[in-house]
Parts: sequence; C-alpha cells; structure tokens
Amino acid sequence: MVNLCLACATAIVATTSLAQAQVRNDVERAPTLTNERYSEDWSYLADPSKRTGYWTEPFKYIRLDENGAAYLSTGMEVRSRYEGYTNVGWGSAPNDGYVWNRFMPYADLHAGQMRFFAQPIVSGITGTDRALTPPDTTGADMLQAFGEIEMKLGDGTTLSTSAGRKMISLGAGRFIDTRYGPNIPRAFDGVDAIVTAPDRQVTLIYARPVDNYPGDFDDRTSSQKAFWGAYATQWLKENRSIGFDIYYLGLLEREAVFDQGRGRELVHTFGTRVFGDTGAWFWNFEGAVQGGTFGNGRVAAWGVGGEFGYRFLETPLQPEVRLTTDVISGDKNPDDHELGTFNPLFPRGKYFGALSPIGPRNLIQIRPTITVYPKKEIAVSLTGGAYWRQSTADGIYGIAGNLVRSGKGSDARFIGNLLEFSVGWQATAELNLSASLSAFEPGRFIADTGPARTITMVAVMSNFRF
Repeated sequence: MVNLCLACATAIVATTSLAQAQVRNDVERAPTLTNERYSEDWSYLADPSKRTGYWTEPFKYIRLDENGAAYLSTGMEVRSRYEGYTNVGWGSAPNDGYVWNRFMPYADLHAGQMRFFAQPIVSGITGTDRALTPPDTTGADMLQAFGEIEMKLGDGTTLSTSAGRKMISLGAGRFIDTRYGPNIPRAFDGVDAIVTAPDRQVTLIYARPVDNYPGDFDDRTSSQKAFWGAYATQWLKENRSIGFDIYYLGLLEREAVFDQGRGRELVHTFGTRVFGDTGAWFWNFEGAVQGGTFGNGRVAAWGVGGEFGYRFLETPLQPEVRLTTDVISGDKNPDDHELGTFNPLFPRGKYFGALSPIGPRNLIQIRPTITVYPKKEIAVSLTGGAYWRQSTADGIYGIAGNLVRSGKGSDARFIGNLLEFSVGWQATAELNLSASLSAFEPGRFIADTGPARTITMVAVMSNFRF
C-alpha cells in the first residue's frame, strides 16, 4: 500500500501545472505530495471506481453538492527538525543547537470555476538563546490564503488568476522559491495570471514577500522588496519531462547590502533554462544576465549553472550520480559605479544542501553527489563540494543576501570544501525520516578574513504530511 500511495502522489505531482521534470527531491524530504499543496488535484476521487479505500481519501475529497462541482480538500504537515552546529560562521559565533517545529494544516475549497485556499502555520523553536531570524519561527500566522478563478479558453487551454498570499516556486527555484527547507516557508502577497496549454505555460506575476516576525499574527507585506515578471515554459514531450523556460524577473530592493555598500537596487533578470529527464539521464541547466541600477550606479551581473546525472536503474542499489556546478558573478571593483554582484532574488532555503553557510553570489562551486537506494523507500547520499570566489574583489554572502565575509581583507579565491552524508527513509506514504552529517572546511579566504574553524552540523528530522 505504501508503494501504491507513493506512486499515486508522484502521478498527482506530474499532472499539476508546476510539473517540470525535476530530479527527485533531496533525501531529507523524499517525494510525498508537493511543497505548495495548492497545486495538487484530488478531483479524480469524485469517481468511486478510482478510490482505493486508503485512509487519507476521505480528507482529500469531501463532496459539498450533488454533482460534485463543489468539494473540499484538506491535509496537514507536522514537522520537527533538530540542527546542531559547532563553529558557527567558522568560529565567529557560538555553537548552536535547536529544534524547529511547525504545524501546517490546509483547506482547499473548490466551487465551480472558483477556489479558496487557506493554510495557517503554528511554529516554534526551542533550545537556543540567540537572536531569532525570520526562517526560525513566526508563531501562529496565516502562511497562505488566496482566491483563484479558472476559465477554459478552449483546446485544453486554461487561464487561472489568483490574488492573496501564496507560496511560489518558479522553475528550479534558483530565483523564486518557497524556502521549504528552513522552519518558516516563504510566501508572497500579490496577484498572478497563468495560461496553461497542453505543451506550454506562461505566468505573469507581481508580488511582495511576506516579512515574518516571531509573534502571533504579526506577519506583514514587505515595504522594502517587490518582484514582478513573466515566466514561460515550453514542454517538448507530452509527459512534460523535457522542455525549456525563458523568463524576465524584475526586483526592487530599497535597502540592498553588498560589499560595495548599501542602497536602492532595481535589477532586471533575463534568463533561460533547459531541463529533461529520460528516466536514466537527467539535466537542468540555467543562465541569466542582470542589468539595472544600484544607488547612483548601474548593475551588470550574470550567472550560469546546472546539474546533470545518470541513474543506473538496472544495477543493484540503483546508484544515481549527479554533478552540480555554478559560476555566479561578483563585483570587480568596490570603488567604481558598477555593481557586478549577482542577485538571486528569493532562492531556495537550503541552497547547497543541509549545511549552506554561503549563498549563490560571487561564487564558483562544483558538487559531485552519489545516491544509492538499499530499498525503494530509503536513500543514502554522499556529497562533496568545493567553493571559490568568482571575483577576489568581492566578499561572500549568505542565502538571505547578508554579507558573511568582506573581500577587502584578502586576495585569495578558495573559500573551502564541503562534505555531507544524508540518509532519508520514506517510512510510510505520509512519514519521512531523515538525518544528515555535514562539515565545511575553510580555505585560505576564510583564514585570511577571520576565524577559520571547520563548521560541523548534524540534523535529524521527522516530517508527517498528507
């Protein structure tokens, strides 16, 4: 039954408008349902012949009228995650350890062409006395709440428009993503319009991120940041396993911080992505250029990256090998009027794995990974990584965009090496258990600019979702 339910969940994901031939999730959150939840379609359960009798089905389709045009889908997530660190910031901050907890139920009401989706969150952090950050906790608040209208345009084409608070992920999540890995996912307040045809999809969007605060019901729409844009996907196979994206994304950040200084940044990102998955081979490559203004100067930045790999499906343990790499521009001269530091907007929360002390700015990185599957429900993964500064005149940054180390004290390029071991077990269709052990050994740049001890991290997580 577990395998059957996992297969059903995978099929549901593949038929949503967001399915774009991604390689399977990392072992810390093996694939069960979707992260956004609103993209799941449970309407097939209106047909009694398609029901299996599994215990979650009565929660997934609750008929509200005789013809089934109105129905309610419900579900929830209960997650606890322990993270323990030594040598935080390579020794620049005290050791830290804490438990993140979150509870996220949801209700999805469909009434003909209209739907209303709501997902509150109850969250907390225990075991630490450091200053809390937005990804740590938001108390009790409304994570998602939006209304949507869908209209048929003919020939299998639909137009859906929504307004409200929503978790959003575009493409591979390099620029706009849900920040699902940390405790508090990222949501946006805004509007969007999505046209979906059998072989293509176009999204128009304007939104502001939600600023999270630790008290109850105190989250607010950001007054400092906003983004807008158009994102188009063309699928080249009927199952949407191969295709490409082209996109434009604009960002206004009223108080951006770089090694060059701080100021108002208006950045325009133009990019493309090609992706595919044949079952054995998989690939996902992306490139983008940025222009705009920063303070009184201009922005000229760029980034390229991607991953490719192969699954040995007929080999014992079904090993999967993957190579991920990025080259992301940094600023060449902090004293001129041109900013060369690439801005990744709102990227994934655990960008390079469970331990990610640096983010995708001014960076060259390469990471080989091997994953084996002793059983279908168990994944064991080993990752190594090496990181360099793309420009020796710029510093290194965190995923949130904070300056971690200034580049003004060293001309060294090498940042350090990462080693990470992870195990994930999809114990049931609903319960995922995982653990990881990571270490980031500093290189010469870290040694030149401050404390330089090896960061270690251990993480253990339990995640129940249906």
